[in-house]
Amino acid sequence: MPIPRLSQTPLPGIGVRYDLTTRERRRVSVVAHRDGARTVNAYRDDDPDECALSLKLTAGESEALMDALMPSHHSPNLLHTTDLGLVAERVELSGQSYWNGRVLGDTRMRTETGVSIVAVLRRADAIPAPGPDFRLAGGDTLIVIGTREGVEAAATILGRD
Repeated sequence: MPIPRLSQTPLPGIGVRYDLTTRERRRVSVVAHRDGARTVNAYRDDDPDECALSLKLTAGESEALMDALMPSHHSPNLLHTTDLGLVAERVELSGQSYWNGRVLGDTRMRTETGVSIVAVLRRADAIPAPGPDFRLAGGDTLIVIGTREGVEAAATILGRD
C-alpha cells in the first residue's frame, strides 16, 4: 500500500491546513485553527474541488476524535473499560463553573453519580488520583470513569454555572 500523501499549507492569521489524499484517491483536509479548533473537510469523488462535508470541531472534540483515530495506549495489559460496561471521558470545567475554586469533595461525585475522577489535567500537568481536598479550577479537564449514565450525570453536575 502506498504511503498516504499529506501536505500542509500555512494560513496566515488562521492556522495551518493539512491535505490528505487517501489510497482511494479521496481528498480530506483539516484546518488547524490557532485557537485549537479544527475544521475537517471531505471532498466529492466526482469533483475533488467541491466540499461534500465540513465539520467545525472544538479543541476538545478534536482531541476526542484524535483519540478515536489513534488511541494513545496500545498495551495489551491495559484494561479496556468498554469491555466492562464502563466509559472513560474527559469533562472540562469552565471558568464560570459553580465548582471553580471549590474542592473536589464538595461535588460528592462518587456518591451522586458512581463515577471516579481518576485524574485532572491542568495546563501542561496531569494530577493523578486527586483527593477530596483537591481544589478545582476553571479550565481543568477531569478524567472520569464510570457507567455511561454516571459519566453523563457527572458532566451535568460539573457543567453547573
